[in-house]
Amino acid sequence: MAWCKDVEGTRLLIAPDSSATGSSGGRLLSLCHPKSGQKTCYLLVDGVLQELNWLKQSYKSWFLGNYVCEDGSIYAATPIDPVFIMLPIFEEARLKKGEDPGKFRQLDEIIFIDGYPGYQYLLPLAENCMQVVCEVKEIGSSKFFRLDDLKVLAWLYCKVCVLKQTLSVLDQNYAAQDEKDTLANAVSILGEYVQDEPWLKLLCKHLNLDLPKETGKAPYIEVFPSSLESNVGSSNLLQERRKSDRKTNRTGKETKMAKPETESRNIKEMFSRASRRGSRMPP
Repeated sequence: MAWCKDVEGTRLLIAPDSSATGSSGGRLLSLCHPKSGQKTCYLLVDGVLQELNWLKQSYKSWFLGNYVCEDGSIYAATPIDPVFIMLPIFEEARLKKGEDPGKFRQLDEIIFIDGYPGYQYLLPLAENCMQVVCEVKEIGSSKFFRLDDLKVLAWLYCKVCVLKQTLSVLDQNYAAQDEKDTLANAVSILGEYVQDEPWLKLLCKHLNLDLPKETGKAPYIEVFPSSLESNVGSSNLLQERRKSDRKTNRTGKETKMAKPETESRNIKEMFSRASRRGSRMPP
């Protein structure tokens, strides 16, 4: 857990402690979001790429040492597979036209993105992780990469299977629902990180799944503006929460809201009563 003070105020970030491994620290990178293409902030720590998720609840503050942070929001860094980030730029780099599979290109040529120097720090990651979705040719000491549709499909299918199994373990609601609905939810979550064309469409065709129809029960996702935007680019600020007060039962009726406790008292009134009792002199 770490925090820093800047001109905009204090922000709380939960991320891996780089000092524990003796490294010099993490690095914030501005990269393109794999789904929207918008500039998004990621964190690179000890060779692991992390995405930043912004969570906030009403009426919350943080005690940081002797300092009180009025903004109760929190940034959490969670690992993300670099293949998601690399997939759009490798797709564009192969220059595929129709049935032509495209061209083989070197990594430093693919990773060079004008206006996004952060990709250069991912070069060591790309060489290791992109072989799972690319054809690789070696000429002398040089390697050339070209995205392979069948390998990408196999990688996506593996991700969906793991996610589907995880959802059933973590949430009893997923375990109780139909298996096809859980599969649709898994594809919907994965769809937050891959483009509809061609990958999500290709995956749904392989699974015989109509995504718009089958993802009606997908978890509710709310997007918030980034408070780090002026410093390091906009962050993919996603908060997943259940709309328990809006859920409907099988008959279509809204569930009743919990009634407030009738014995609850105003906290100001409780303190005033306590002070009056404490001011009385003993007989």
